[in-house]
Amino acid sequence: MSAVLGMIEVSRGDLGLALTIPRQGLGNAALAAVGTKEQKEKFGDLWIAMAITEPGAGSDSAGIRATARADGDHYILNGEKIFVTCGQRSGAVVVWASLDPSLGRAAIKAFLVEKGTPGMEVVRLDHKLGIRASDTATIMLDNCRVPKENILGSAEIDTKKSFAGVMKTFDNTRPIVAAMGVGVARAALDRTREILREAGVPTDGGRASGSFIEAELERLEGEFEAARLLTMKAAWMADNKMPNSLEASMSKAKAGRVATEVALRCVELIGVRGYDETELLEKWARDSKITDIFEGTQQIQMLVVARQLLGKTSAELR
Repeated sequence: MSAVLGMIEVSRGDLGLALTIPRQGLGNAALAAVGTKEQKEKFGDLWIAMAITEPGAGSDSAGIRATARADGDHYILNGEKIFVTCGQRSGAVVVWASLDPSLGRAAIKAFLVEKGTPGMEVVRLDHKLGIRASDTATIMLDNCRVPKENILGSAEIDTKKSFAGVMKTFDNTRPIVAAMGVGVARAALDRTREILREAGVPTDGGRASGSFIEAELERLEGEFEAARLLTMKAAWMADNKMPNSLEASMSKAKAGRVATEVALRCVELIGVRGYDETELLEKWARDSKITDIFEGTQQIQMLVVARQLLGKTSAELR
């Protein structure tokens, strides 16, 4: 809950800057979720990024093709990872790779790889529409040797359990991404009301003249509140050790959609001024969309929600 509340406030200023705070990377969440005591002691002070996405595997994490081959006391990692948030600035990266691609998602494991490890190289930084304060990297793994004790969770391949262990990471991090959306939406609404008041336009929520702008702001406030409450619930459940996969995906899906809608609608309500690069509304409109994309797209969150509510597998929902 404290992480969610803090992220909301920081994201009211700069969502990209919020992502550059050390030691709060997605890899740190993975370490906290499934790391051993020894791993937490060794890596706990590092800023840890997460490398999941590949050119041929994005929303479908089971399609990962990076490999990890056992070699004595080490694993040898090979593959390419893209869209690694803070991949350049971080001190370590949690890399998802498969011990045996023929066994599907059951063989996918997460490995802690410290920066400077031979065979791991940041080869490109992306230029992005939004969150420009945060670096997004492409990482190549070429016969990268990692000690066996750096595997997160068990090295055992259990086809019945799949890779649920590392997926638990998202139960804690999706509410934080939702908080980013809540924060940027709040900022856009507050700034819009401020600009309208300066122009002499009533902004009391549609209760004075009943103007279109006031009524629209009231509708957006309702959407914002729904996203905020869903996010708070998911965080509260996590703090109280309650299974929150459903609520985490609900909050992330709702907040991502709301952040984008609110930010773009506020630009539209303000008009030309909202579209100007000197106005923060323009920046927030660009930043907001990432909350609907990373850590599972809108469509993936809806799939997770449907799967849990209906008790069906992803294949059965196709």
